[in-house]
Amino acid sequence: MSDVSPLIQSLRTAVEAAPGDVPLRLHLAGLLLDAGQQDDAVTQVAVALQHAPGDGQAKALMVRAMSNSPAQTPPSVLPSAPATPPTEPGPGNTFNWGAAADQVKDVLPPRFVEEPLATDGSGDPEGAPAWDVDAPGTVRLADVGGMQEVKDRLDAAFLAPLRNPELRKLYGKSLRGGLLLYGPPGCGKTFVARAVAGELGASFLSVSVNDVLDMWIGNSERNMHELFETARRQAPCVVFLDELDALGGKRSRTQSAGMRNTVNQLLTELDGVDAAANEGVFVLAATNVPWDVDIALRRPGRFDRTLLVLPPDAPAREAILRYHLRDRPIEKVDLGKLVKMTDGLSGADLAHLCESAAETALLDSVRTGVVRMIGMKDLLGAAKQTVPSSEPWFASARNVAMYANDGGMYDDLVAYLKKRRKL
Repeated sequence: MSDVSPLIQSLRTAVEAAPGDVPLRLHLAGLLLDAGQQDDAVTQVAVALQHAPGDGQAKALMVRAMSNSPAQTPPSVLPSAPATPPTEPGPGNTFNWGAAADQVKDVLPPRFVEEPLATDGSGDPEGAPAWDVDAPGTVRLADVGGMQEVKDRLDAAFLAPLRNPELRKLYGKSLRGGLLLYGPPGCGKTFVARAVAGELGASFLSVSVNDVLDMWIGNSERNMHELFETARRQAPCVVFLDELDALGGKRSRTQSAGMRNTVNQLLTELDGVDAAANEGVFVLAATNVPWDVDIALRRPGRFDRTLLVLPPDAPAREAILRYHLRDRPIEKVDLGKLVKMTDGLSGADLAHLCESAAETALLDSVRTGVVRMIGMKDLLGAAKQTVPSSEPWFASARNVAMYANDGGMYDDLVAYLKKRRKL
């Protein structure tokens, strides 16, 4: 049998069509061995072992292929016991799999690029960064359409003291502090946080609950400490804690000692080891349910300032619609009319509206066979079908504003609900 054997050629074609079919690839490898083509056989078996590392037939074929290729195989690789290899390598088999792997290492890329963690979840690869810190970005508050009240509050809380160091020194204003952004989902809290980092010329470290919580006891607290240590080294740095209610929920409501310890660690990091430990570290957090955040996180010196981020106003809706329509084929779109029709929709709702309008035009083009542009009819139809996703949030927030507004914590929410006649 030779390399031009019709059977081998057919099997090569079949394997190329189904690269994950291990039995088919091993059958080809066996025929190649019978034809005296050990190198090709080794390649085929190596690919099979990548798909099925524990396959006994593949291991036996590898032993056979390497044993039949003494000119290319180091003596240490060859079996030193019986001349006929066992079909399944066992304890008595002295075949050197490490040397065999070295010989075929250039055939396939490594299956893993990092060393696995230890069984206790520790042991990050040496030199690997624990947290990805984004360099100062180009997004500024000017890139946030509308939302002037939000911008004014942010300027007073963070930006004005930074821009006026002499006045800050005169009045003893520290650069420490935290700001809690709250409001209905999909209204741009993360984008606002990035804009603040851009205004400060600061690095940006975004943290979610999945980045911190760990199944191993003590690791969650360690992760929390390491992220703040990273921010201190990268100062000025904005730390953005997304879903703060999950990371810092009320300890009285949780039965998990691990979660309570994580909240305690967060409180410790916010206070800093000493008065200057967190200088230049700006902590922003976002939540949809601020009333579920532990009260200790809301005391002065921590997240003592809150900012309500509401569904976009008219200028913001126009900017969002322009952004999501910028690369789509549109004609005769009256943005002014569309902005009026979309009052109350969140940024995520507006993105969905544009997607739905594009889908309508696409399906119509498929049915008729004539490609057409996205028009006002598509956008208005999508607007009528889009229900504001923030309504359930306001239904819950209304009860909080009416019965749990202790100390005027949610006065801005009360004012908005009265303005919208929802209270």
